Amino acid sequence: MKQDAEPPEATEPPESSEPLESSEPSQPEQAKVEDAVEAAPASTRPRRRLTWGLLVPVVMGAAGLMFAMSFQAAQGRDLRADRDLPQLIMEGDARVAEKASALDGLQKEVEALTPTNAPTDDHLSSLTRAADELAAPAATTKVRGAALEVTLDDAKRTADSLPDGFTADDIVVHQQDVQAVVNALWASGAEAMMIQDQRVISTSAVRCVGNTLILQGRVYAPPYRITAIGDVERMQRGLDGDAAVNIYQQYVDAVGLGWSEKTPGNVELPAYSGSVDFQFATPLE
Repeated sequence: MKQDAEPPEATEPPESSEPLESSEPSQPEQAKVEDAVEAAPASTRPRRRLTWGLLVPVVMGAAGLMFAMSFQAAQGRDLRADRDLPQLIMEGDARVAEKASALDGLQKEVEALTPTNAPTDDHLSSLTRAADELAAPAATTKVRGAALEVTLDDAKRTADSLPDGFTADDIVVHQQDVQAVVNALWASGAEAMMIQDQRVISTSAVRCVGNTLILQGRVYAPPYRITAIGDVERMQRGLDGDAAVNIYQQYVDAVGLGWSEKTPGNVELPAYSGSVDFQFATPLE
């Protein structure tokens, strides 16, 4: 009699050596993450960025303010238009000449009124006497006498025609050239002096402004005319013996700078109308 066969034993699937990853966290793990976020400090929590929300209104407001300021400054004109510098200089020179003329008129008015009030005012009388004594050294009165006139001018040639070793800077008159003549004339006993149409004193300064010179607020182009009253022969000897003037005269021969001396006879120079106040120097007592 045949015996019944025993059923085979059920086998369990083999365990994997690596745990299978789940695409979604389990509920306990999700709860742990939420607890960690709540427990984290405020500085590490994710927060909504409001930078752009605050920055855009500020930028727009600043741009509007700049547009408003530009419109107010322009007043319908082009702010980037090129300025005519020579025209500005000419306009400034005209304003200075107008104010100088007004100053001369006021000084004449003061001179006319002073004698009227001086006899009855002892203090004013003493000031008038002191001013009269200082009038000649301060150049506040007209001067007439024998004069020497020196004229300096740029060379009448182009830079391309210069000999080797010379530049365009050598064919124009500079500040130091005019100052050398002025200093030599003062050192030679000049009693009064005028450059172009202005009376100058020992503290007057000549300065370069490009290829022009500025004197007491006025701008001048060459030729530069210097007129001095004094001993003419002595002033001529002073020019001949001055080292700086001799250097200029060497360039007269080399590149054709302008130089002339003449004696116009007796001339009258106007009174000095500029400032006599010191800005840096201190008078000796």
